Parts: sequence; C-alpha cells; structure tokens
Amino acid sequence: MGWWQVNADTLARSRFVISPLAETFASLRLLHTGAASHPGERAWLTAHLPAYRRRLAHDPTTALLLRVGLGRAWIADFLAPTPRYGETFEEGVSRVRTVAPDLARSHLVRSRPGPLPAALADRDDLPDLAAGLLTHVWEEAVLPYWDGRRRVLEADVVARSSQVSQGGWAAVLDALRPGTRWLGDNRLQVNLHEYPPREISGAELIFVPVTPKVGWVSWEEPERYAVIYPCAGVLAEHRGGRGASAALGALLGPARAAVLVLLDSPHSTTQLTAVTGQTLGSVGRHLRVLLDAGLVERRRAGRSVLYSRSAAGEVLVTASGAGAGPDTYRS
Repeated sequence: MGWWQVNADTLARSRFVISPLAETFASLRLLHTGAASHPGERAWLTAHLPAYRRRLAHDPTTALLLRVGLGRAWIADFLAPTPRYGETFEEGVSRVRTVAPDLARSHLVRSRPGPLPAALADRDDLPDLAAGLLTHVWEEAVLPYWDGRRRVLEADVVARSSQVSQGGWAAVLDALRPGTRWLGDNRLQVNLHEYPPREISGAELIFVPVTPKVGWVSWEEPERYAVIYPCAGVLAEHRGGRGASAALGALLGPARAAVLVLLDSPHSTTQLTAVTGQTLGSVGRHLRVLLDAGLVERRRAGRSVLYSRSAAGEVLVTASGAGAGPDTYRS
C-alpha cells in the first residue's frame, strides 16, 4: 500500500479545495472509460460520450496520448497537475500547456513503462494536445453543469468539515475513497499500490472532491500534496431503504418529512429539488416552515446556502423512527 507520513501540524493545517481542473480531469477519465457507476453518470455519458469519441477519432495522436497517459497504476503527472486553492480552470490548464515537452514524455514513460510509441516519441506539442482536450471537455461537458456541480462539491466540503470538528480527521479520512484510511502513528494510507512511503510533514495537504466516481493522488514536491476523492453528492446512485416514517409524515406531511430526513447532511435547495422531485417553490416553502420550527439550520458555503437538521430536528427524526437503514440518497 502507498502511504504518507503526516505530522499533526500538517494535518491540522490541511484544507478542502474545490478545483474546476480536477473536476474536468475526473470527467475526462469517465469519458475515457465510458463506464458509468450510477444513473447520474450514465445520463451524462449518453449526452457527451458520442461527441467525445468523434473528436478523438479525428485526432488519433491525442487518443494515443490518453491511452498511454492514463495508466492502470499511474497517471502521467502533467495530465493532472496538483490542484491549487482558488485556481480557475484557465489558470490550471495553462500549467498543463506550459509543461516542457521532455518532461511530458518522461511522465508518459512512467505511466506506461517502455519505449514511447513512435507517434509520440518526437512530438513537442503533447502538452498543447492535452490542454486542448481538457479545454474541450471543460467547455462542452463540465462548464454547462458547473454551477450545480459546485454546489454539490460545496455541500460535501461542509459535511466533511463538520465531521472533522465532531469526530476528528481519522473518521473522515477512512471514508474518503477505497484505499484511503488513517493508519495511526502519523501515517495516511492514500491507495492500495505498493509505493514507497513519502514524508510530507510541513507541506500543504489538500483534499479535493470531484463528482465522478474516480479518485487519485498528486503532488508538487515538496510543497503540495493532494488527495482527490469522489464526493458524496446528488449525482450519486440511489440506494434503497431510507425514507420518512409514517409517523413523521403524518406530523409534517410526507413531502416536508422527506426534506427533513434528507437533511442529515447539508443540501442546497437545488440539490433537494433534484433528489426529491419536488418543485423549487415547494422545497423553499418546506424549508421556511422547518426553519421557523427550529428543525433545520442554514449556513453559507461559497455562493450556496446549505441546510441541515438542527439538534431538535435530529431528535424528531430519531424518535419517529425515520431514516433507519441505508441511505436512500448520497448527500
């Protein structure tokens, strides 16, 4: 397994970061595999995979670059630079475009050991090709959804930050993605690959959610290390078994009770609308009633207002027997 040595000060200074570039690269990986893990991804692939494949069919060099660079155990570093706090997509993709050609080729060799295919070996425009494809994916398949995706990501950050304050980092790290967990003794396992441990104490450590069900790690030695993980969000699959109890529905009304049950972790009104199938106006009215009754709280996260159950709301849901069993929706 791969793990990082992280002292307490480094972990305490770590932060969650939302990255348009990481979201775009995660979306590119999803397009590359063409395999959806839940209905939300399937619908997105149906809308965007045909155009993506047509583009690569007309650009075989970029298609080959991706096949080599997206290795099974190692991603060519220049394709996915380590996210930076507050960085726009344009700022991030410019870092891809300005990578030295020799360095890009060395990253590709590391991703798939052995001689580079002849079609790539003498090309000095590989960073430009990669940046061009990332820009295409951003503009055509991510940007149209970015406002909604950003709200999902912000909700994930708020929820996990709350978990840190309540239960410490260990519980949060164990739940980020398969292969990531806190081992104790200042050791953070970041994947299941047999890589040498890394001492990162004193560096900037960031955690970056993305909406596709993919994850990876990256770094800019020795200053910055990142764990990119799939967020728990509205795009995630439905899971059976959780809902408002009959008693809670009788007390609040079924639709309002459904909203309260979902607020075991923060949601925006847009997320609640998507998850419940209710109209935006209906969700807004339910939230106002629940707020006035002291059953929910709200807080701002970036541009979004997120709602979650208050202590009183938690008592009511628990006492009614609602919410028992697995999550109906990831939130």
